[in-house]
Amino acid sequence: MISHLEIGSIAVQLNRKPIKHLHISVLPPDGRVRVSAPVSMSDTAIRMAVINRLAWIKMQQRDFAQQPRQSSREMVSGECHYLWGKPYRLDVKEVAGKHRVEVGRDRLRLLINPGTSFENKVRVLDAFYREALKTRVDTLLPDWLKQIDVSIAAVGVKKMKTKWGSCNIQACRIWLNLELAKKPPECLEYILVHELIHLHERHHNDRFKALMDRHLPDWRERRSLLNSRPLAYNHWEY
Repeated sequence: MISHLEIGSIAVQLNRKPIKHLHISVLPPDGRVRVSAPVSMSDTAIRMAVINRLAWIKMQQRDFAQQPRQSSREMVSGECHYLWGKPYRLDVKEVAGKHRVEVGRDRLRLLINPGTSFENKVRVLDAFYREALKTRVDTLLPDWLKQIDVSIAAVGVKKMKTKWGSCNIQACRIWLNLELAKKPPECLEYILVHELIHLHERHHNDRFKALMDRHLPDWRERRSLLNSRPLAYNHWEY
C-alpha cells in the first residue's frame, strides 16, 4: 500500500510491506524520499524514524542536486558518451552491413544502415554497452565468488530505474544496471561485490559493512566515486 507523508519540508512516499524493518531510500535524480515500512508500524513511529535521519536525507539530496547530468541524447555525431568513466565523442556513420560500435582513441563510432531510427541507434549502443559489461563481469566474477565463498545461478544486465544492482537471494541471481558500463571500472566491481555479499547478509547492517570492509576495504571511496559521476540523461521515474 502506497501513501504519502509530509515531514517538515520533506515529502515522503510511504510503502507499507510485509517486512520486519523500516528502510529509507533517497532516490536519483532529484532526491525523492521513499520509505518502506512494516505494515504494523504506526505513522508516528515512521515519522520519528525519518526525523532521526533528516541530516542524512538532506545530505543525500544535496549530493544529487550538485551531481552533473548528461544532456539529452539525440544520437548524432559530436555528442559526449561515456565508456568505463572516459568521455568519448559519438561519430555516427551510415554504412551498409551489420550495425556495430567501434572504439577509437577518443571516439565511439556508431556504424548503422542509412535511415536507421533514433530508437534503433539507442538499441545498437545499448547492446554494445551490455556486451562490454558482461565481458568485464566474466573476468571479475570467478575470483570474487571464490573470495566471498558464494555461488550464484546467474548474473544479468538490464536497465534499472533506481538501483545500481540487486540480488535475489532465493534465486541466487544478481542484476546489474546497464549504466555501470559508463562508470569507472572500480564502480562496477564495488556493485558486484556489494550484491554478492548480500548472499551472506540481506540487510545493510553492521555485519554487512564488516564483510564489505574485509573483502573490499576501499568500498566507501568507490561508492563516492560512483555517486560523483554524471547521472544518466533520461529522467528516472519510480
